[in-house]
Amino acid sequence: MSGQLLRKANERLRLFLSECGRRARVLQRQSNRTDPPPRFVQDFRYGYWEREARGLELLKEWLSPEQFAQYDAKSYFEVTGCHSGKRYRISHGTSMNVHELDGAGFPCVSWCFMPKGYLVAGDVMLAQKIALETDEHGALAVANKWSVPTSRRNMHPQY
Repeated sequence: MSGQLLRKANERLRLFLSECGRRARVLQRQSNRTDPPPRFVQDFRYGYWEREARGLELLKEWLSPEQFAQYDAKSYFEVTGCHSGKRYRISHGTSMNVHELDGAGFPCVSWCFMPKGYLVAGDVMLAQKIALETDEHGALAVANKWSVPTSRRNMHPQY
């Protein structure tokens, strides 16, 4: 049964990543090589809030009821890595927003990994969630890692 769940999760991840790739190719075709990157083009932010809302709606569809409640209340949710069983906290954002938690629920290591392209926070967090839940070792192999400052570790786990 867990093999079937893993196959379904891998298929959903494959579909999600192929859609991200399709979107990136469309954006690339729309821009001219002589043009500056889209983030510097005037009116790039046109429709940003609509894209952000769609990304968050997709993320919320994939969250479990517990994760949804946690995200709704605190702007982060926790996932369990598929290989190690470690807990990770994914905070709202697009980079430097994944924190490995120790046994007491305090952040001990931070990770930075994300899909390529100009994606809104909801899409990035969904990709991070799926990556940790289906291929934790692969995700962490490409991630940047840094230690959490000691003062941060001593904070209440609900930061």
